[in-house]
Amino acid sequence: MLRPFILILLIFVFYPDINGYSQDSNFHVYLCFGQSNMEGQGIIALEDKEVSERFVALQTLDCPEQHKTKGEWYKAIPPLCQCTSGLSPADYFGRTMVAKLPDSIKVGVINVAIGGCDIRLFDKDIFKDYDTTYKEDWFVNKVAAYQGNPYQYLINLAKEAQKDGVIKGILLHQGETNTGDPAWPQYVKKIYENMLADLSLDKNAVPLLAGEVVAVKNSCCSSMNSIINTLPNTVQNAHIISSKNCTAQDNAHFDAEGYREMGRRYANKMLTLLSN
Repeated sequence: MLRPFILILLIFVFYPDINGYSQDSNFHVYLCFGQSNMEGQGIIALEDKEVSERFVALQTLDCPEQHKTKGEWYKAIPPLCQCTSGLSPADYFGRTMVAKLPDSIKVGVINVAIGGCDIRLFDKDIFKDYDTTYKEDWFVNKVAAYQGNPYQYLINLAKEAQKDGVIKGILLHQGETNTGDPAWPQYVKKIYENMLADLSLDKNAVPLLAGEVVAVKNSCCSSMNSIINTLPNTVQNAHIISSKNCTAQDNAHFDAEGYREMGRRYANKMLTLLSN
């Protein structure tokens, strides 16, 4: 008679999906994080609610008014971040990806972003020093919604998503709050490397796509783009998404068409990386 531990070992060797889930290699998952532009501030139009069944989002917060429950996959009808956020780059990133990838591929996004946050709010070692960058209720409440630790909140969701699909990339849009700080690329590098380690991801297989901030005339933070563009010097597999000619609704936030175009640009870069 086989000893119990040998029997268990044989079960896992010959039936690897006995763990209760089966990872689908044709389900591509992307992590999205940052501040208000990644949250999404664009007005959601009727056209934005027409979404392919192949583009889904992992619900990050309970939104009962939308009949959505945290931790469940839903067709990616905006908003994709918080219950009352707007159109974001993640929306047209996913739409463009499924439109240009084979029909066998499904795309999922997970969007955890907080308007006004310093990038170091996503540093798992020092985040508590940045969870009250703004002491107003709107900021404090957003951080609290992510259990006070947005980085770990995103990682926990990502681990659940890895039971279903494969993480293919990380999308970042942040920088306005850190405008002028030359250390920003180093902050991002640490966060990116922590994500790779905590999720057992290969840095050569999971690129980091970072978007420029609003660059229209009289924008608040366009000077930050020169710093954002140095990120590939610090992070080998980082790629910059230009915001040139993307329209804005104010001096810090894209308008709906600006978000659509930024999303397309993130997708077109990712598609070139997938094809290499």
